Amino acid sequence: MLDLRKSTIDVDLKFEPDEMQMYKAIQHLKEKLNMNIELASPDDFIPPLPQWRERSIFIAQKGKVNFFHYDLCSQIISKVQRGWKQDMTDASGFMKKIGDGKAVMRLFRKVKKDFIRYPSVNVNDLEKRLLHFIHGSKE
Repeated sequence: MLDLRKSTIDVDLKFEPDEMQMYKAIQHLKEKLNMNIELASPDDFIPPLPQWRERSIFIAQKGKVNFFHYDLCSQIISKVQRGWKQDMTDASGFMKKIGDGKAVMRLFRKVKKDFIRYPSVNVNDLEKRLLHFIHGSKE
């Protein structure tokens, strides 16, 4: 859909609303597909960005369930924060899709003070790495 990686070794999920029946269904799928499924989203690692829901990209609707790609700006920041090679490749692909590094930095700076809730993140170092990443990406 986003023309990025063709496969992944795991699936990260966030439920809204958070209901027990979803956990039961996920456990069944995990066993049936023999796949690693993690309940994780960028806001587990960085503060939620303003209007992240509105920027999330619709994938499909199956029955009463809607599937979305989590906001790419949030994913870029969380992937740069983690800094693994595949994360940086993904972040570069996301940046090409949105094409606006200035918007990513504006959103980062809006939540910069909220990183106090994420004590393992050195927010000033992350800001420097984001700037380096954005200036290294073609906007």
